[in-house]
Amino acid sequence: MQIWVDADACPGVIKEILFRAAERVAITITLVANTLLRTPASRYIRALQVPRGFDVADNEIVKRLQPGDLVITADIPLASDVIAKGGYALNPRGEFYTQDNIEALLTMRNFMDQLRGSGVETGGPASFGHGDRQAFARQLDKFLAQHHPP
Repeated sequence: MQIWVDADACPGVIKEILFRAAERVAITITLVANTLLRTPASRYIRALQVPRGFDVADNEIVKRLQPGDLVITADIPLASDVIAKGGYALNPRGEFYTQDNIEALLTMRNFMDQLRGSGVETGGPASFGHGDRQAFARQLDKFLAQHHPP
């Protein structure tokens, strides 16, 4: 099992939590982005730069993903593809995407896109805060304890 990170939009504090987890539990983490990424020197942390383009990083993650891998992403369509391929998807706010919630989340995302496309101002997500960071760390630790025992 390994962890894939949709790294272009992943908050820096989440990456730091992931870097510490990689060292603590000896698990490979691969950050995928279309920009050059700085990562600490570690045998467990990798960065993969992909060409710019719509969904290029997402497609690369899905292509390389193995069943049981964990993907960190806020991208709902990517999370849906991950679940369909037998992986797990966790967003940076500490919420898992699951078979039970992914369809509703996709429907809401598409509805909001339609509203924005018609000129309705919908606002954005709440600011990323300390509680989100704690929720992510808690869920990651719980997941690793269950799926990547020492």
